[in-house]
Amino acid sequence: MSQQKSKKTLINWDLVSVNPNDKNWNWKDLFCFWGVNIQSVIGFSLITSLYVIYNLNTFVVFFGTILGSLLVYFFSNWIGKPSQKFGLPFIVLLRSSLGIRGAKYFGFLRGLVGIFMFGIQTYFLSKAFSYLLRIIIFSIDSSLLDQDIFLTFFLALNIIDWVSIVIAILLQTILFSLGMNFNKKIIKFSAIAVYSGMLLFFFSVLLSDVKFTIDTFVNSLNYANFIDKNNLMPLITVAGTIFAYFSIVILSFGDYSRYVKDETELKKGNLSLILNLIIFSFFALFIVVGVDGFLNQNPENLSKIFTNPTDIIGSLNNLIITNLALIFIIIASLSTNLIANFIPSQYTLINLKPSTLSLKSSSFIIAILGFIISVIWLTYLSQIGILSFIDTFGAFFGPFFGIMIFDFYFIKKGNLINKDIYSLESNGAYYFSGGWHIRGIYSLFLGFIFSSSTIWNTNLMFLQPFSWIIGAFVAGFTYYLLVKD
Repeated sequence: MSQQKSKKTLINWDLVSVNPNDKNWNWKDLFCFWGVNIQSVIGFSLITSLYVIYNLNTFVVFFGTILGSLLVYFFSNWIGKPSQKFGLPFIVLLRSSLGIRGAKYFGFLRGLVGIFMFGIQTYFLSKAFSYLLRIIIFSIDSSLLDQDIFLTFFLALNIIDWVSIVIAILLQTILFSLGMNFNKKIIKFSAIAVYSGMLLFFFSVLLSDVKFTIDTFVNSLNYANFIDKNNLMPLITVAGTIFAYFSIVILSFGDYSRYVKDETELKKGNLSLILNLIIFSFFALFIVVGVDGFLNQNPENLSKIFTNPTDIIGSLNNLIITNLALIFIIIASLSTNLIANFIPSQYTLINLKPSTLSLKSSSFIIAILGFIISVIWLTYLSQIGILSFIDTFGAFFGPFFGIMIFDFYFIKKGNLINKDIYSLESNGAYYFSGGWHIRGIYSLFLGFIFSSSTIWNTNLMFLQPFSWIIGAFVAGFTYYLLVKD
């Protein structure tokens, strides 16, 4: 292989530095970015469940959420700055810490988790499509759903479920493979649309009986023992839970911050995460408490409180609201799947074969694998505890972060040799030992041991919300001790 050809094997137009003219993201775009990350069925359920778990203790949940979002803010600034400065995605920056081959194969773990989660999220997204299809069929002729064709199942899925999964896969693949400029439009549209939907549901609950809903909401808030030392551990736990929710996005945040205009816009945009959480938490809690208040007027519902938006929709028994809510759930799920799973997986796949793969070809690979995963999720994958294995792979994410941060800020002092990050020549700065940075890989595994122990060691499971941070610190500090002069 010629030297010229060898140099090109790590170069791909989707992985090279972003043209300064294309750095057009500002703080408003990042506001929408963080809005999309919280605007999901899981995000809604998480926020409302925390209030229920802690008996609607405003101090614990609200300030714990703020504390957790502040951690996300600082960590996102740290990981986002080098990508914003050099215009590089996460997987390319990882080359400077683990070596060009180390980043290729270890970084692919991020892609594996992303592809698996894309498939699983696609299955749940398809359920919203299947509900809409059933509503349409039922409205045409209520007896149609009793036909044999709709009662025949394969892999626990009937024809409506299969059609829904195919629609979900095709729609996402077509939309997500059009490039970052179009993805930016999806993110902005989704954030605005879902907040509009939340506002609509807020007023539909409020205007049902203004005095009753306001009184119910105010009375539900627990101000007792507002300042109490016993609130300290729950406060820290809530903060860790919020951080853990966003942790998968933090690692790949550079895939988006590379398009931000400057560092000032980056910091302002990341700060908007806190505003997003306050707005979303208020709407979500008000809707849950308001609906619960109306349901509890019926003695049969006194023991129920719904925190899942699909359960809330079902309890309202209103077809128009149900259809609108399903549409908003689809929009929110699509955009969340795009940010958290699809785009990071695209970059890690391209990094495996930079000379042959593109955004479109990598999108097709993700779509095929995602389809298989979504189809067998219910009957097979969910039964074997696959999420525990995904969490284990995810235990590498904190160590990745720690190594990259300590390397960029404390070892390289914010500098990067751009040409060497694409070079396979043995004298390249990031070639190390045959393309592997042994000290970095050693630090990575040490951080992984500490991080994964909170998943598999029953005595340490109480630390699981902080496993990401533990792994990041152990790996990063070990890396610094090994690499510093």
